[in-house]
Amino acid sequence: MKKRVRIKDIAEKAGVSVGTVDRVLHKRGDVAEDVVKKVLQVMDELGYERNLIASALAFNRQIRIATLLPDYRTDGYWMQPWEGIQMAAKSLKHYGITVEDTFFDLFNPDDFLAKAHAVLRKNPDGLLFPPLFKMEGMQVLDECQRAQIPVVQINTYIEHPHVLSYIGQDSFQSGVLAARLLNFALRDGEPALVLNLEKGVTNASHLMEKERGFRYYFANNRQKNIHVLSSNFEDFENMGHLRAFLSSFTNGTAQIGGIFVTNSRAYKVIECLEEEDLAKMFIVGFDLLEPNITHLHQNKINFLINQNPVEQGYLGVLSLFKQLFLKETPERLQFLPLDIVVAENAQYYLQRQKQIIQFH
Repeated sequence: MKKRVRIKDIAEKAGVSVGTVDRVLHKRGDVAEDVVKKVLQVMDELGYERNLIASALAFNRQIRIATLLPDYRTDGYWMQPWEGIQMAAKSLKHYGITVEDTFFDLFNPDDFLAKAHAVLRKNPDGLLFPPLFKMEGMQVLDECQRAQIPVVQINTYIEHPHVLSYIGQDSFQSGVLAARLLNFALRDGEPALVLNLEKGVTNASHLMEKERGFRYYFANNRQKNIHVLSSNFEDFENMGHLRAFLSSFTNGTAQIGGIFVTNSRAYKVIECLEEEDLAKMFIVGFDLLEPNITHLHQNKINFLINQNPVEQGYLGVLSLFKQLFLKETPERLQFLPLDIVVAENAQYYLQRQKQIIQFH
């Protein structure tokens, strides 16, 4: 049986006190760099394996991670990152980690800011949130920087010096990918539409980046003369208004050949187009929501790009755990794969997502 290595053994071989080894292990207090290197070297030589649960008990306090998400009861997409967060919370509870959830109105930046202020008043050890509203998100990041609260972003990335890590898609590249997929079907001279079904699009940096990537692809691939149109439509909950809006792109001589819906609401477009228009239209959207999957199997949506939202939530909490508990800095940019989902492989991705949730 392998002999258990004690802190005392490390101290004796390194020629330092037990207290010094403890400070190196927990990254507390001032220890000279050469002493740190010596202690770590001895730990490797002796094969020391830190008992994380024992360390948590010795730490004698809980680590509180706050999450701030859109209310998933009003938008099905946000159920998935929340499920990932719950998986991580369950996995880490033995280490004294607690995860406290707060939800905000997806379409209300003032509500987001109010909920964020309420969360920060509780002084959590770390914060996970998607900065869907760029201006308000910057304000929250500034406050976290002043309070020295580590922050992990998911879904949407905005540049700020205090961001510990971002987990999610590369929004620009997802726009490039959508353009490449649409390009397979578009004929020379057919217009393509970038459609943002969102409120306050100019304050949503991830959607702007998707459009920029989409335009970049067609600007640099001129085998076909594809004119890119873009439109922001905020009243997408009103089916009559959306139907009338879309008719302006399906009637007349300059009909569009394809639509790139920049978020998870491609199904709303399908529900507002006539069958004869759908037969001529090529549509790319995002996310494995049930109505999107239904239309994918009916060949009304041609491609869905999966952003792995469950993993976003799960890895977001783990990244804060790594920083707060293990004292290890996670990678600043953790881009997840951009999965191309079609009717033939959709079941694989749905089953994989279900297995991940059940396994944890």
